[in-house]
Amino acid sequence: MELIDPKTFGLNVKVKIKETKNSFTIIINRKSRIIMKDSERILKQIKKIQKIKLVPVNVETTAPVCNKTKLFLKSFDVKIKTF
Repeated sequence: MELIDPKTFGLNVKVKIKETKNSFTIIINRKSRIIMKDSERILKQIKKIQKIKLVPVNVETTAPVCNKTKLFLKSFDVKIKTF
């Protein structure tokens, strides 16, 4: 797993991004549920990454994800993987 410096995309240093073969993945490591307000923030981060690199961006998380949030991010072709 190769972590990318989030400053290269103009993101906060607390954001963890890893690069895979054909995409980037935002890693969210927390215990509390991911809700709609979080998904709007995540979508802004994804758009900043895609301004620089035109590749798909996915999300990996250890937290449970709200169903409404899953549908919202899925409508923007964002895949969510939970551990």
